[in-house]
Amino acid sequence: MLKKEAPYKFSLWMLAWPIFIEQFLQFLLGAVDTLMVSHLSDDAVAVVGFSNQLFNALTTLFVTVASGAGILIAQKIGSAKEEEARTVGIIGLKVTALIGLILSVVLVAFPGPIAQILQLPDELLSLGETYISIVGGGMILTALIAVLSTEIRSTGNTKAPMLIAVGMNLIHIGLNYCFIFGKLGFPQVGLAGVGVSTVTSRTLACIVLFIIFLNAFCRKINFKDLRLFDRKLFKEIMDIGWPLGVNSASWFFSQLVIFSFLAMLGAKELAARTYMNTLESFCFLLGFSVALALQIQVAHLFGGGRTKEAYKASYKALAIGLPLVTLNALILVFCGRSLLGLFTDDPVILNIAESLLWLNMLLQPGKMLNMALGNSLNAVGDARYTMTVSLIVMWIVAVCGSYLLGVSAAWGITAIYSCMIADEYTRGVFSFVRWRARKRLRIKEQELEREAKQQSWTGGGGGGKPAGAVFSAE
Repeated sequence: MLKKEAPYKFSLWMLAWPIFIEQFLQFLLGAVDTLMVSHLSDDAVAVVGFSNQLFNALTTLFVTVASGAGILIAQKIGSAKEEEARTVGIIGLKVTALIGLILSVVLVAFPGPIAQILQLPDELLSLGETYISIVGGGMILTALIAVLSTEIRSTGNTKAPMLIAVGMNLIHIGLNYCFIFGKLGFPQVGLAGVGVSTVTSRTLACIVLFIIFLNAFCRKINFKDLRLFDRKLFKEIMDIGWPLGVNSASWFFSQLVIFSFLAMLGAKELAARTYMNTLESFCFLLGFSVALALQIQVAHLFGGGRTKEAYKASYKALAIGLPLVTLNALILVFCGRSLLGLFTDDPVILNIAESLLWLNMLLQPGKMLNMALGNSLNAVGDARYTMTVSLIVMWIVAVCGSYLLGVSAAWGITAIYSCMIADEYTRGVFSFVRWRARKRLRIKEQELEREAKQQSWTGGGGGGKPAGAVFSAE
């Protein structure tokens, strides 16, 4: 029975398409959010875009645990250690929830000072304080959604998070409509209503995800099992997770700093970048879905000792992802002006955003290279390498370059965007060279050879493939 089910769960396509639907709905949520908020004002859009960069940066504090737990779960399932995978899931949930709770308290208590420290323009401070306190107060919900979705996907079930994303998006869009426009008897409360809508939809999503999580592993999780804690497994989670967390934090905080540079240029540049973020998301949705599915697949294959298939899987994913993101970016070049017109009619903002569309054609293939090969390196436990490269390249090329060329030299948003492109390709080349070297894969192969020799000496043998070998990589 296992041999029939597992290829379905762990093939790249069957992992990727539900992830794409989920990510597309998240993109749709962001686009509709931006579209609806744009009916309030361009200032409100700038606040949402700025605040979301802050929230994304802070999520890295719990993504450290969630990502490490997700990769380790896939590895444990690949090596047929189902009970350990179950325990890893419980540990990841508890630690992530604690981090999310701490962040919620901080954001509710200090929204104004946080906005000021991050250089939000004075005219946006009042709106920013309101939005940060409401949505930031729900960071524990964001943490729970992140860890539960990641762990459920890592078991091979990518459909459940997708279906929950459908429901969450529908509820959020419906409540946005009611709060922004005062429909169906709801008060018309503007940007504060968007925050309430966000928290409400995420609360409902958390409840359903938690119910699915309880049944996601080989043995149902009972509430008394939530007390489980294994120091050895937690150390394994953190060995994988902390470099991932630093890597993610490096990217998100660098983006936050870059957004503060844009805020120095002016509110219109900040709004233009927010609108471009929305359009750019469309370009790499399929590519990102393939890369995320690839991470699960490579971790699973690696855990099962199928190193050659894991190595080849990355190039197959690149062969799919690169054409997809390039085609999507090309479509955006020709349709971008019309799409931007849905969000704003300010000619200055439109001209700024439109000027970035061709640069986006260069940006997206670099992002795909990073996503595929970086995720592959992380999946086999080489996350410290990607972390080191990110810390050095990202802050020198993207951040320092953006300030020197975009702000200090006064070349503006085009220079900042160009530095972001240079950063993506530089890190992509480093990841490509590292993956070609097969360092972690060779170490795994040597370990398997030693285990095989020990079994032959002790008469254990078995002569079969590793436990994970029943799963398909196609």
